[in-house]
Amino acid sequence: MKELLYLKDDQLKDLIEKLFVGYRETFSDSKKILDKYSIGLAHQKVIHLLSMYEGISISKLLKKLKVTKQSLNRVLKDLIKLEIIVFKKDEIDTRVKHVYLNDKGKKIFDEIFLLQKKRIYNALLSSSSEEVINFDNVLKKIING
Repeated sequence: MKELLYLKDDQLKDLIEKLFVGYRETFSDSKKILDKYSIGLAHQKVIHLLSMYEGISISKLLKKLKVTKQSLNRVLKDLIKLEIIVFKKDEIDTRVKHVYLNDKGKKIFDEIFLLQKKRIYNALLSSSSEEVINFDNVLKKIING
């Protein structure tokens, strides 16, 4: 791993560009589906998190997205209009609202996920187990700073 100590700025810039392009391409795959429902990337991020964390509270959703209440409210209002999400009050603390995808929301998530899954699956399939594990570990380190 000592060779990594000698990474030059140009190599780091190249890695950052690859992360950007990988993100762009993965999320551009779903553009047609998003357009079909007149929603955007912010909506897709919320839909994705709701599929992963069923019944997540609004405050936890805000923390995961790292956005303002105003930004999240705009997206949630759009998803309510499209009849994609439902809210349920917490049984113990009624001030807390939990958000769920309904069947239509789950269908939209599945459509998006199937497209994104193809790109990711093909990349992982053409990689060795060690490469996949190392890539996952590096991504975790990038995420956690």
